[in-house]
Amino acid sequence: MAAHPVKERRNKIMCGIVGYVGAKECTAILVNSLTKLEYRGYDSAGIAVFEGDRIKTVKAKGKLKEGLIKKLENEPHFTATAGIGHTRWATHGEPSDINSHPIGNGRVSIVHNGIIENYRKLKEFLISKGYGFESQTDTEAVAKLLDYNYDGDPIDTIIRTIADIEGAYSLGIMFREHKNRIFAARKESPLIVGKGNGEMFIASDVTAIIEYTREYYLLEPGEVADITADGVTFYDMHKNVIEKELQVATWDVSAAEKGGYAHFMLKEICEQPDALKKTINPRIKNGLPDFSECGLTDEKLRSYHHIYIVGCGSAMHAGMVGKYVIEKLARTPVVVDIASEFRYRDPLLAPDDLVVIISQSGETADTLAALKLANSIGADTLAIVNVVGSSIAREAKMVMYTLAGPEISVCSTKAYMVQAAFMYLLAFRVAYARNAIDEEQCRQLISELSQIPSKVQKCVDDQTQYQKVASKLISADSLLYIGRGLDYALSMEGSLKLKEISYIHSESYAAGELKHGTISLIEDGMPVIAVATQHDLYEKTMSNIKEVKTRGATVVMVCGEDMKFDGNDVDYPVMLPLARDLLMPLVAVVPLQLIAYYTAALKNFDVDHPRNLAKSVTVE
Repeated sequence: MAAHPVKERRNKIMCGIVGYVGAKECTAILVNSLTKLEYRGYDSAGIAVFEGDRIKTVKAKGKLKEGLIKKLENEPHFTATAGIGHTRWATHGEPSDINSHPIGNGRVSIVHNGIIENYRKLKEFLISKGYGFESQTDTEAVAKLLDYNYDGDPIDTIIRTIADIEGAYSLGIMFREHKNRIFAARKESPLIVGKGNGEMFIASDVTAIIEYTREYYLLEPGEVADITADGVTFYDMHKNVIEKELQVATWDVSAAEKGGYAHFMLKEICEQPDALKKTINPRIKNGLPDFSECGLTDEKLRSYHHIYIVGCGSAMHAGMVGKYVIEKLARTPVVVDIASEFRYRDPLLAPDDLVVIISQSGETADTLAALKLANSIGADTLAIVNVVGSSIAREAKMVMYTLAGPEISVCSTKAYMVQAAFMYLLAFRVAYARNAIDEEQCRQLISELSQIPSKVQKCVDDQTQYQKVASKLISADSLLYIGRGLDYALSMEGSLKLKEISYIHSESYAAGELKHGTISLIEDGMPVIAVATQHDLYEKTMSNIKEVKTRGATVVMVCGEDMKFDGNDVDYPVMLPLARDLLMPLVAVVPLQLIAYYTAALKNFDVDHPRNLAKSVTVE
C-alpha cells in the first residue's frame, strides 16, 4: 500500500521502551526498568507479557507507583519470561488507560516511541479493510498494520510494515504465535538491545538496563532485531543479516542512584567538580587544549570563516558562553542558534564553516535535524555530547564526549557545566591556532581553567546562603534575572533552572534593556537576581540594580567576593570565590542551580521530575 505523510510535528517528549526475554519471571524486571526511565517524563505506563498461549497486557494512566504497580498488585502471579513495557507521554490522544501502551489486538502487541506522521492515512486504509479502532493513538495504526501484513514470518511482516510508516519512531513488538521472542525496529528514536547472561533486553537507553548488563548493541535506523534469550539477529530493510559490534557502558548502576542525596539534581550539582576534571584533564596535552582525538586540527581551525553553535535549552545557553569567549579571545565571528529555529531560517552556511552541535543526550530531535542540515551543506560538524554512540555522535563528522556520567534529573546541571567547559577549551584552541593568543597565554588560561573545579567545590560545600535566598523566593509569583555580557548568558541559564522546577515565572534580560520596557514590570517586593561577576561591567550593572531597587525590588546579587556594593541596594548578596572574569560563569552557575533547587525543594515539588518536562526531546 502507498502511504502519504500527514505532517503532525509537535514539541512532544520522549517515551520509554523496555523489553526482556530470558529465563526469569519478567514482570518485576520490566517494571524496575521502567522506573529507571521515569526521568524521561510520562503520564501512563504498561507492560505486555507472554502468559500461557496469549499476550497479557496490564496498563494504567498515572505514575508507576499509583497506576501500573498498584494494578499489578491485584493481578494473579505471572510466570512469563518475556515481555515489553512502556512509559507514555501523550501525543495523540489524552492520557488514559485505553491510550496507554502496549497496544495490540490479541495477535500483535507493540510499544512505540515517536510520532507516526501518516497515521491518519494508515487508519483510513485499515478501516477500509474492516479494522476497528479503540484508542486515539497513532500507535494503534501500526499495531493494526502489523496484523494486516502478518504472513507467519515476523521479520517480513515488520519490514513491510515499517516501509509504510512515515515519521520518527522506535518499536518493541510481540507476536502471539512467536512466544518468547521479542522484536525491535527504529527510525530516528533511539533503541538499544542489551546482552546479558542467558537473557536479552531492549531499552530506550542504557539507564534502564544497567542494573542487569553493561553490554549492548545500538539499533540503527531502518534495522530490525529478532531477540531470544540466546541472542539477537539484526536485519536491514532487505532482510540481509547485519553483524554488529558489542558496546560496553563506561559507568555502572551506582552512578545512576542517588547515593544518599535527597534528589538526583542535588547529587549531580555536587558531582560537578569531578565532572569538570573528567572533561578537562584528558583534553590537555603539554599544557595546551588538545582536540586531536576527533581530528579537529589547527589547520582546520584557521580555515573556518564562521563558527555556528547550535543547541536547545541549557545546551544553547552553554553555546552563548562559548560565543562570548571565542569572539573575545579568537576574534572569530560566532553565531548561536536555537536548534528548532536553525533549520527553518535558511542559515547562510558554507563548507568553510564549523557547526558545533551541543546535546546532553545526543538524541535531541531538533538538534539532530540541524546537524543533518549542516552536513548536507558540506560544513564541518563537531558534536559535543554526553552519551557515547548516540545518534548525534554518529552523525557528526567529529565528536567529543563530555564524560559527565549519567544525568538523571530532568533539570540539567552537570551536563551544562561540562558543555560550558568544552566551550572554553574550544575557545582557547581556536585563539591559539589563529595566533590571537600566544602559547604562554594559552597555557596560562588552561592553568586557570584547571583550578575551576576547586572553586566549584567551595560553592558546593557551603550551601546555607543559597537556602536563605530560596526561602525568600518561594512565595514569589514572578521574578527577573539580569546581567551583562557573560553574566547575561548566565542569567538565562539561572532563569531556566528556576522556572523548570519551582514553577515560578521568571525571565532573564540583558540588564541594559531594563529601561526599554522591562522595568515597568518591577513592583514592590518583586525578586530580581542580578549576576555581576564581570569587573568591566560592574558599575553599569550596579546602576541597573539601583534602578530596580528604587522601584521596590528585592535584590539578590551573585558576584565575586571582592565586589564592593552599598548594602542599601542589595538585600541578599551571594559571594563567590574569585577566578578570572572570563571563567566566572563556571563558578557563578552553581549558586544559580542551588537557589533553583532549594526553592523547588522548599515548595515540596518533585525536583527530579518537573511537570510537563522530560530529559530528552526526540520528536520535533
